[in-house]
Amino acid sequence: MASKPTEVTPPAAHKSFFGSCWSCRVLSGMGLIGSGIYVYLGPRRIIKQGTSPTFWHISQLAFAVGLLSWGLVVITDPVGKQIQKDKIRKQ
Repeated sequence: MASKPTEVTPPAAHKSFFGSCWSCRVLSGMGLIGSGIYVYLGPRRIIKQGTSPTFWHISQLAFAVGLLSWGLVVITDPVGKQIQKDKIRKQ
């Protein structure tokens, strides 16, 4: 009796939460950008009044810039694009 070779399918590739769909990335990214703007405007209002900024105000500004950057990274999804390029090169 000859045995037939069975085909084994590879497991499905795991996709990240943000890379699952375009609308999820845009919604999450815009939320992060909006929260970054909200955090940024708080200390800016105090600094515009003429008071000298404290360490807390400077750290809030830095955190706001981090939120803005994170939102842009989520929207552009550079990691997902790199994975797709690697798959093309392997083929």
